[in-house]
Amino acid sequence: MSKTAAAVAEAAPAKINLALHVAGRRPDGYHLIESLSVFTAFGDEIAIGPAPRDLFTVSGPFAQEIPDGADNLAVQARDALRKAAGSAAASPALIFLEKNIPASSGVGGGSSDAAAALRALARFWKLDIGVDALARIGLALGADVPMCLHSTPLVARGIGEVIEPVDKFPSLALVLVNPRVAVGTPQVFAALARRENPPLPPLPSRRDTASLLGWLATTRNDLMAPAMSLAPTIDDALTALSGAGAAFARMSGSGATCFGIFDDNTAAQRAANAISTARPDWFVVATETTASAPPQKEH
Repeated sequence: MSKTAAAVAEAAPAKINLALHVAGRRPDGYHLIESLSVFTAFGDEIAIGPAPRDLFTVSGPFAQEIPDGADNLAVQARDALRKAAGSAAASPALIFLEKNIPASSGVGGGSSDAAAALRALARFWKLDIGVDALARIGLALGADVPMCLHSTPLVARGIGEVIEPVDKFPSLALVLVNPRVAVGTPQVFAALARRENPPLPPLPSRRDTASLLGWLATTRNDLMAPAMSLAPTIDDALTALSGAGAAFARMSGSGATCFGIFDDNTAAQRAANAISTARPDWFVVATETTASAPPQKEH
């Protein structure tokens, strides 16, 4: 058995689908997507520590909304990684999850928790395993897990497992708004009127915010209309973001969380304060996205 590390922590950022096109459906029922996805400074937190036996604890504002046992994706990630790694991952682990992302909110909370658990457990158990191998393990847990393992601006295709990192992508100032309605992903896909839609257009060669906003205006979230048919208050969230000065507003994933892009973090925080004051029953947070990592210099 390998010697275990001390306690380790990993961020589990919210995943935002800036654009999400449904381009087809496989014979097994999985939908084929093309999505430009980014990740935010806001999110959940995972910590792993030594324990006399496997334990899982959860706290945070949305702890009561998620499974606290074997049905939790972080726990399933532990079991899947242990199965793949064998005796090197035998030592018990405490998984602590701070749940800041609302459940069933369209920003990949559970998938990001699973990805963070895989990264943290690999460090805790000192496994010699890369992100691609972790992504193969994660894909069995959910189609969004490979995206969340990369946690960098990317285009995802297939069912979400074909990842193409996007370089020179700037940080964006966002406000996330959820009108506190849970929208089930299977129900949204079931309500989708058309499953064969045009793919994403090519990304602009310039990656400044103005160019990206122009590009986003030519794209879609194909799940927005079916989600709004199930939860009309999504439109209220979009209206609130536009009314607070968002340069662009759209629903993320299968909903119901919507995002607005603002000129800078100060404008985003001002908008979040205004929306929170007007709708104290909603979930509202100002955040920013993670920019692409600078290219590594060749030695």
